[in-house]
Amino acid sequence: MTVYFDNAATTRVSKEAADAAYSAMTECFGNPSSAHKLGREAQKLLNDSRRSVASAIGAKPETVYFTSGGTEADNIAVLSSAELMKRRGRHVITTAIEHDAVLKSMAELERQGFEVEYLKPDKDGCIRAEAVENALREDTVLVSLMLVNNEMGSVMPVSDVAKILKRRGSQAILHTDAVQGFLEVPFTVRQLGADLVSLSAHKVHGPKGVGAIYVREGLRLSPRAFGGGQEAGLRPGTESVPLIAGFGAAAKAGLENRDRDITKKQEIREHIIAELAAKIPEAVFIGGGAPHILSISLPGYKSEVLLNWLDSREIYVSKGSACRKGRRSHVLSAMGLPEDVIDGALRLSFSAANTLEEADFFIESLVQAKNELYKSLGR
Repeated sequence: MTVYFDNAATTRVSKEAADAAYSAMTECFGNPSSAHKLGREAQKLLNDSRRSVASAIGAKPETVYFTSGGTEADNIAVLSSAELMKRRGRHVITTAIEHDAVLKSMAELERQGFEVEYLKPDKDGCIRAEAVENALREDTVLVSLMLVNNEMGSVMPVSDVAKILKRRGSQAILHTDAVQGFLEVPFTVRQLGADLVSLSAHKVHGPKGVGAIYVREGLRLSPRAFGGGQEAGLRPGTESVPLIAGFGAAAKAGLENRDRDITKKQEIREHIIAELAAKIPEAVFIGGGAPHILSISLPGYKSEVLLNWLDSREIYVSKGSACRKGRRSHVLSAMGLPEDVIDGALRLSFSAANTLEEADFFIESLVQAKNELYKSLGR
């Protein structure tokens, strides 16, 4: 049996998305900036796809701009916001558990002379809204807080932070990296109250290489690249219509099936927790909240060894963010967890295609791995 529990890294492209992308490549292949019929057809497909993505977050189509992925969306959000607001202040608030796309953008702001404050999570892996409020200053111009942590699945209080900023009369722009929350934790941009929202297609059964950024009406960001003026000038360059069409199809299908899919993923997650708690009492469950992510640790074991053991049996999980490439998790370190817990951590992440049968096979295999590795270590 092959078990794929690494959906937070990437998902299998859905049939709807693959069909839409293929059709755009082979039939609706015109340049959407061209004035002739094929160009107009491509422009219509682009507009239809934009509506689908916008609908999935309750936004107006004209507030959604396509990017090359969540990383570029985060880069635009952080760097362009700071550029827009730099004459009003240079204090920025973010968290120590953001994705590298945000953290490295923050490092660039620091090089430019901004003061960046990194909030640490509590023992549950969450950033409290009160912590953001306590850090807020008159010269704070940007708050960047992810919606769902990509390693632990902790859900952050973005809407509460938005209310605090409004109540305090803060000038700060609020950005949320919603890449892991999109179609996993139901929201609309109005409910979130964020000015900027980053999305990615390949986390929701769309193709890799395309994402989007929601920009609140009236907020005019400067571009980070320059060219022909596509995407209202915010992200110029000929749009990748096939990838965008795939994104639109994935968003549409994901919205239609969202509630059913969330229930299924939550069932698998809770089943694994209950079974592992009974069969491996020493297992540590880290953070949590989102239905599709489960972070567990077997203290005293190395996650690389466990991962390779499972991989040899065609069970695919991860030891954290796919973008970290072997480095110790900055997220778990920021929580202040013991080193043996961090070093023994595995991340499981689910899609609606997963089954309880796969969950049981994983559980049995992890118990077997623990026992066999225990013997091999001479314990």
